[in-house]
Amino acid sequence: MTLVAATVPAADTASRSTMRTLDVFEAFRRARRPLSLSELAKLADIPASTCHGVMRTLEQAGFLYFVGAREVYPTRRLWDLAETIREHDPVALRLEPELARLRDASGETVILGTRRGDAVLYLMVLESRQSIRYSSRAGDTKPLHSSAIGKALLASLAADTLDRWLVSHRLERVTAATLTRAADLRADLDASRRRGWFVTRGENVADVTALAAPLALGGSLLAVAVAGPTHRMQAVEARIAKRLVQCVHRLGEQSGR
Repeated sequence: MTLVAATVPAADTASRSTMRTLDVFEAFRRARRPLSLSELAKLADIPASTCHGVMRTLEQAGFLYFVGAREVYPTRRLWDLAETIREHDPVALRLEPELARLRDASGETVILGTRRGDAVLYLMVLESRQSIRYSSRAGDTKPLHSSAIGKALLASLAADTLDRWLVSHRLERVTAATLTRAADLRADLDASRRRGWFVTRGENVADVTALAAPLALGGSLLAVAVAGPTHRMQAVEARIAKRLVQCVHRLGEQSGR
C-alpha cells in the first residue's frame, strides 16, 4: 500500500489565508489594545507560526505597526480604505439620505438588512441619537424567524417555498416572546403581509420592538426596520409604521428611475 499525502485545493488555501487576515483584525477589535504575537495568535485562534507570517505580511503592507519591541497594532490605513469604500458604496449613496430621514423622524434606530442563508445580515445601521436606544452594527446577523427584517424577508417568499422552509427549520427560542411554532409564525406572517409591515415585540431582544417592511431593489430583496425600546415604541407604533412604509415606497420609486 502506498500512502499519498492529501492535497489542499488552492481555493481552500486562499480562502483560509483570507479569513486568517480578517481574524487578526477581529482580534484587535475585541482586545482594543496592542497585542503581542502570542496574544494575537490566541485571540485569533491561529497557530503561532502562521500568525507570525500573517502579522509580518500585514506589517510590510502598512496595515500593522510595532508599538514598542513586541506589540503590534493596526495603522490607520485600514480605516482610510474602509472610509473610501463606504463613501462610494452605491447602496449607501442611494439609500442613506432617506433612511437618515426616517431615523430622525422616528427618533429610533433604522436598519437595512438582507438575507444570508438562514439569517438576516445587517448592511447598514443608523443608530438613534437618543442615549437609550437599540444599538447594533453593520455585519451583525440575526435569526430570520425572530427579527422583524427576517419576518419581512420570509413573508416575501412564494407560499410553497415558505412552507418548505418552515417544515425544515427548527424555530429556536431567542427570548421568552419568540414564536417557536411554525403555525404561529405563519399566521403572524400572513397577518403582517396583509397589513403591509412586520413587527417583533421582544422576540429577538427583550424590551425591544422593531417594525420592518420589505424593499425590492433591482434584483435584490432587502428590508428596512425601525427598532427601539418597547416602552417608547408602544405609544407611537402606528405612526412609525406609517413613516416606515412611506420611506420604503419612496426608495422603491427611486430605484425604478
